[in-house]
Amino acid sequence: MNIDFHCHTTASDGSLSPPALLDLAQEREIDMLSITDHDTLEAYQQLDQVYNSIQIIPGIELSSQWNRRGVHIVGLNVGLSSPSILEAVEKQSTARRERAEKIAEKLERFGFEDCLAGALSFASSPEQIGRPHFARYLVKIGAVSNFQQAFKRYLGAGKAGDIKDQWADPKTVIGWIRDAGGVAVLAHPTKYKLTRTKLIELLTDFKVAGGEAMEVISGSQLPSVTRDMARLCRDIGFDASCGSDFHAPNQEWAALGKVAPLPDNCSPIWQRWQ
Repeated sequence: MNIDFHCHTTASDGSLSPPALLDLAQEREIDMLSITDHDTLEAYQQLDQVYNSIQIIPGIELSSQWNRRGVHIVGLNVGLSSPSILEAVEKQSTARRERAEKIAEKLERFGFEDCLAGALSFASSPEQIGRPHFARYLVKIGAVSNFQQAFKRYLGAGKAGDIKDQWADPKTVIGWIRDAGGVAVLAHPTKYKLTRTKLIELLTDFKVAGGEAMEVISGSQLPSVTRDMARLCRDIGFDASCGSDFHAPNQEWAALGKVAPLPDNCSPIWQRWQ
């Protein structure tokens, strides 16, 4: 089975439209796919073609705040018209707009003008503006030489543009997902740069709050990391998910449909929907 349960389109911060992403998924012979755009379900409204070769699991990636740290929670198999998930989208969209205004204010203190309007020029809508859009604007005006440098200097964790205090806590986010009939999955746990003790604390708190799974594999990662995440997944009692975290075709570290197989000691989350 070729499974990819984490990818993005132009509905949030990806570079391919939803139909184009599905075309690529067919080309790469993906069996089960979930489009998990940030805080929006818009991608599913743009799919007017039937993709018989791919089983689509409706999904979303919701931003959250745990112990003053930003974390991401993927909701899989959510009801697209569920009142709870629509409430989540509305509240997250408001929070995203407010965060964008704060980021723009921070960047203006460095002498960068018109950052909000500039970032909006790269976003699909005001509700979907995020740090990658600010990064692209900083590259455009010559403030940084590339996308990565924008995050390293201004937008990455702990930098001026890292604003996260407006997001809902994990218990609230997980509640939205579960009320929509979905399963809450902790996204890319290795990317939060936590100590071992803090990572276990996060996973434990996530389960207590109602989370049921974690991403054992996120994009291209070392086999040793995969084995370690699989052990934690089993020890905590989670189902295992995996995804590329695809954003653009030229990023080989996050290539759609190129996710390594889960270790045998994992309980795959997709067994729920086979």
